[in-house]
Amino acid sequence: SRVKLLLQEKKNSILHTCFCSVFHLPPQDTQGPNAYLYSKTLAALDSMLQSLVCSAGTLSTMELQNIFQLLLPFTSSQPEVVEERAMARIARLANFITTYSLPQICPCFVQATDPGHQCSETHQFVMLGKLVGHLTLCCTCKDRGTRHEAAEALHHLHTFIMQQLSKRSRVRRGDKSPLFSFILQKFTKYLQPTDQVDIILIAIKSFRSPSIYSISAAAYMVDILVEDPAFQPRQVLTIVWTIYGNLPSITAAVAHNSLNRALLVLTNKHPAEVVASLLQCSPTCTHVAMAMWKIMFSKPQAAKKVLQELVSMLMNQPLRKTSTSSKDNPRILSVAATRTINEILLQPTCLREVDAIFPQLFLALLFQVSFTTELTLQEVQIFWKEHQQYQLTPIRSAVNSIRVLLCVMGFERQVLAIEAQGGWDALLRAHTHLMGVSILAREMMETPRPLCYTIFCHLAELLSVEGHTWEMVAMVFLTEMLGCTSLSEDVDRALEIFPMYLQSQCLGMPSLVLRAILKLTKRPSTARRTLVLLPHIMDLLQDADSDASAVALPVLGNMLCLLERKESSLTALALADKLRPLFEDESDTVRELSIRLFQDTMGLVVGAEKKQMKKKVWDSLLPLLLHMHDQDKSVAKASQKALCSASRFLKWRQLAQLDETAQVWRICECLLARNRSKAKDYLHQSQPYLKSLQESLRREAVRFI
Repeated sequence: SRVKLLLQEKKNSILHTCFCSVFHLPPQDTQGPNAYLYSKTLAALDSMLQSLVCSAGTLSTMELQNIFQLLLPFTSSQPEVVEERAMARIARLANFITTYSLPQICPCFVQATDPGHQCSETHQFVMLGKLVGHLTLCCTCKDRGTRHEAAEALHHLHTFIMQQLSKRSRVRRGDKSPLFSFILQKFTKYLQPTDQVDIILIAIKSFRSPSIYSISAAAYMVDILVEDPAFQPRQVLTIVWTIYGNLPSITAAVAHNSLNRALLVLTNKHPAEVVASLLQCSPTCTHVAMAMWKIMFSKPQAAKKVLQELVSMLMNQPLRKTSTSSKDNPRILSVAATRTINEILLQPTCLREVDAIFPQLFLALLFQVSFTTELTLQEVQIFWKEHQQYQLTPIRSAVNSIRVLLCVMGFERQVLAIEAQGGWDALLRAHTHLMGVSILAREMMETPRPLCYTIFCHLAELLSVEGHTWEMVAMVFLTEMLGCTSLSEDVDRALEIFPMYLQSQCLGMPSLVLRAILKLTKRPSTARRTLVLLPHIMDLLQDADSDASAVALPVLGNMLCLLERKESSLTALALADKLRPLFEDESDTVRELSIRLFQDTMGLVVGAEKKQMKKKVWDSLLPLLLHMHDQDKSVAKASQKALCSASRFLKWRQLAQLDETAQVWRICECLLARNRSKAKDYLHQSQPYLKSLQESLRREAVRFI
C-alpha cells in the first residue's frame, strides 16, 4: 500500500479526514438509488482499514491500535448516525482480527507476567483497557444501533482474547453471556491493572455526561474494578487525580456514591498512595479536596489509616529538597499535610480517631513547625503562589494546627497559658523557636499523667534513632519533661539514649543533654541512676566545645560525690588527666570549673591511687602557678586555692606558707629549688604560655623562664 510509505502523522491526518467525510454523509436511505453506493462506500472503508493492518507487517498490531485510537473520538459526543457508523467500523475491524493472523502478541496484555518482564512495543496491545471501557459504556447509550455495534465489537474482542490465550493452551474459549456479566466475568479476569485503570478513568469521566451513557453501568464498572489490589502507586495517583478533576462537574447521586465507595476502597488498600496523591492534587486543601478527605474520614478504619499516613508524612522530612517537581517534593507535601490536618481537625466526625493518635499527631505537628522555619523562600513561594487568598503563611498554619488540636482535645487552658507566656509567638521565629518549644513542653506537663507518660515514651522511642531533622526539638521537649517529678520512674528511657546524643555533631545538642543530666544529678530520686553516663561524659571532655565542657564539669563534680569511696578514688585519678588541658580553655568558666574540680579530685584519691596522683599534681603546679595571674579574677582565685590544696596533698609545708602570702616569685624559686631535675620539664611546660592570648600569662611565663 502506498499509504504505508507516508509519515505516520500524515497518514493519521488522511484517515481522520476520510472518517469525517464518510461518517458525516447524510443518513442512509435503505430504499433509494444511493443505498447501493452507500453500502459500497462503507465496505470500501472497512477494506481499506483491514488492508492497512495487513500491509503493516510486523507492525500490524501497532497499526490496529492506531486505527482504534482514531475511531474512538467519533463514537461519543457526535450525532447518532456518526457514532453508529464509527462503532460499526470498530466492530468490523474487531471481527477481522479474529480471522486474520496477527503477529504474535505478548501474553502480558491478558495475563500476569514476571515483575522484570519486558517485551517489544510491536507485540503489546496497550489500549485493551481503554477500548473495553469505552465499548462497555457505549453499550448503554440511547441509540439502538450504536448499542448493537458496541456489543458486537465487545463480542469479537472477547473472541480475539480467547484465541490469543488458546494459542498457549491456557484456557478454552468461553460462550456468550449477558452484557455486564459478559464484560465483568469474561473480560475483567484477563485485564491487567493498566487496562483496568483505563476503564476506571473512562467510567469516571463518563459521570460528567449522564445523558449519553448509563450512570449505573459506569458506577458498576468502577465498583468492580477498584477492588483490584495490584495497582501501582502511579496508577493510584492517576485515579485520584481523575476523581479530583471531575468531581466538581458530577451531579448524579449514583455517581457520587460510586466515587465515595471507590475512594474508601483505595484508601483501605493503598492509604499511602491515596494520601500522597490527594496532597499533590491540592496542597492547600481546596473545597474539592476537602470533600474527598471527608469521605475518607467517614469510616473509622479508613480515617485511622489516613491519619497515620499524614503523621508519617510530617515526620519524614528530608534535609533538603529531593525533587525538581513541586508536586511530589516531600518538603512541600509535608507542609500540605499540615494545612490538611488543620482543616480535618475542624470536622467533628474524626475526633475519636484524632484522640487515639493524639501524642503522635501532636509531636508531628510540633516538629513540622520547626521544619517550616527552615523552608527556603522559593519553597514557600511554590506553596503559596497560586493561593495568595490564604492569609496564613506555612509557619503560622503549622502553629495554628497545634492550637486547634489542643483545643479540640480539651486543652484550652494550656493554649491560653502558652499564649500568656508568649510561647506561640516564640514558635514563629527561628531564633526563639526552641524557647517556644520549652514553654509548650512545660505546659503539656500539666496534662494528666497517662498522657504525659505516653508523650514522653513516644519521644524516647523517636530519639532512639539519630539523624532526623527534628531531633533538637524533640530533645528540648524531652529534657523539659524530665523536670516533671511524676516521670522520675521513667528516667531510664532517657538515660538509654543520652550517650548517642552526647556524641552528636548537632550544634548545641551535647550541651542540651548535659543540662538535663545536671538537673537529674541534683534530684535525690534520680541522681544515682545517672551514674551509668559517667564514662560517656568523661570521654566527652576530650573533644567537647566550651559550652558543653562548662556543663559537663559540674555534672562530673556531682557524680563524684555519688560514688562509693574506692570507685570515687579511681574515677578521680582518671579524671585528673582529662582536666589538665581544660586549664587553658578559652572560656573563663571552663578554666575556673576545671581547676576547682581538679582541686576536688585531690581530696577523693585514697590508698594506692595516691602515689599515682602525686605525679599528676606535680605536673599541674606550674600551670596553676601561672594562672594565679589569669586575667579573670575567679580563675586566679581558683588557681590559688588549688595550689594550696596541692601543697597539702604533697605535704610541702613551705609551698603552703608561700601560697598563703601569694608570693608568686618566691613560689617559682621554691619550685625549682625543690626539684632541679625537673627544670627542663618546667621549661617545656612554660613555653606554650609565651603564645597565650593573655598578656599577664605571657609576662609570667617570660619571668619564670
